[in-house]
Amino acid sequence: MSVLKICTKSFAASLGRQSERSLKKIYRISSSFRTFSTEGKLEYDLVVIGGGSGGLACAKEAVAQGARVAVLDYVQPSPRSTKWGLGGTCVNVGCIPKKLMHHASLLGEAIEDARSFGWRIPGNAEIDWLAMRDAVQDHIKSVNWVTRVSLRDNKIEYVNGRGHLADANTVVATLHNKKEVLLKTKNVVVAVGARPKYSTAIGAQELGISSDDIFSLEKPPGKTLVVGGGYIGLECAGFLNGFGYPSTVMLRSVPLRGFDQQMASMVVNEMEGRGVNFICKCVPESLSKTLDGRILVKWNTTPGASGGSGQGEDVFDTVLFAVGRKAVTDSLALDKAGVETHRETGKIFTTNEQTNVPNIFAVGDVLHRKPELTPVAVQAGRLLARRMFGNDKTLMDYDNVATTVFTPLEYGFVGLSEEESEKRHGPENLEVYHAFYKPTEFSIPQKDMSNCYIKVICLRKEPRTVLGMHFVGPNAGEVIQGFSAAMKCRITMEQLLDTIGIHPTVAEEFTRLTITKRSGMDPNPQACCS
Repeated sequence: MSVLKICTKSFAASLGRQSERSLKKIYRISSSFRTFSTEGKLEYDLVVIGGGSGGLACAKEAVAQGARVAVLDYVQPSPRSTKWGLGGTCVNVGCIPKKLMHHASLLGEAIEDARSFGWRIPGNAEIDWLAMRDAVQDHIKSVNWVTRVSLRDNKIEYVNGRGHLADANTVVATLHNKKEVLLKTKNVVVAVGARPKYSTAIGAQELGISSDDIFSLEKPPGKTLVVGGGYIGLECAGFLNGFGYPSTVMLRSVPLRGFDQQMASMVVNEMEGRGVNFICKCVPESLSKTLDGRILVKWNTTPGASGGSGQGEDVFDTVLFAVGRKAVTDSLALDKAGVETHRETGKIFTTNEQTNVPNIFAVGDVLHRKPELTPVAVQAGRLLARRMFGNDKTLMDYDNVATTVFTPLEYGFVGLSEEESEKRHGPENLEVYHAFYKPTEFSIPQKDMSNCYIKVICLRKEPRTVLGMHFVGPNAGEVIQGFSAAMKCRITMEQLLDTIGIHPTVAEEFTRLTITKRSGMDPNPQACCS
């Protein structure tokens, strides 16, 4: 058995209890396995710039189709010096740690619910931030290692260096020792993703953190201000509040911009009911250190806005900025190859993942006006590689992509929002079915059910094709996933209502919808099986 296989087997056997020191030892050992040569010019069929989910999926599929592939990956530390390993945003500072911390928060809630069901639980449940953080980070490190081994097993050259274009067929890799290596390639895929932006407030970058930092924070965040009302901001505020850290969200405009606004209001109502404070239509003006080492934040009403919260100030232990993300394309020298990008966002214009330069492509969060979702990047990367090297013709379908906002009460949806449906088809051509519902498991602990709500938007004209399905409630991600397959098959309202639900579940509520907004009838539940 090779040394690599022995190390991999040993690591797999000890996942979950591996100390940081042992992990670092394994990474030192693994560095001796590098096969990338830094001498001369190398010839590749494909060079992928970016080692996130989309780039890796594209690289692996390209190799499966017989291509010779290299992947470049380099993580620029955050302003707070946070850095991480191979795997991109999702693995290291996105979906995975977010979901784990969201789950940790729900576990605390479940402990309290358990008392109502007869479980004898002494004392009060409290989160140990450092223990929880270490468990999350250990899991991330294990995924980093498995990802690295997967590249080697797939015979993909891995270059731990920052990449930029010299021309359409030459990628320059700048290694840690500042040495530059030229990689000659027939094709290039840009998959560098995006990074958080900071507010323009005085002291924001010096004193604030972003989602790049929160999952590995060296101390408990304490009282936290989250600036930004997108899904990242609301998710972070949600699990921090669930851990017992007082959380405030500062909104510049509306919550969950681009999402269905009725559903967004349900999410906010639920969070407020759980103790999250919202400062509306305001922006921070300055951050400064107090004598005791905390952060004084001053804010003002958003310019041009009416009905804002006005001027104010408060002291926080942590200020987390979630005010959007910017594509990491500035350092790629895309202009040297003639690649066109959006002037403000840095995102790349593409048609079927192909840029205006025939042999340069892009996938993932760097694409202009495409969903910034990991599964989207993975699927687009795979299909692109099959078209490039496997004579496949299948194109990526960016419509009807399901997603979930992992707030304390989750919001999952697939298809169009009510606003977008009205814009495309006109309100007179739509029928909107809706209902509040009662999750059975909420009954005994007497949990608030007022924001458990579903909505289905369809065309009024036969065959009443469903345009959008929206769900706020427990396990929304699991619920909406199956319905997304039905949406791909262009499910009609009749087919949905002809489906027999599994009782008692929250997902079955979609099959029991009878009340439309047009009717004006009360959408609140009347009985268990009505």
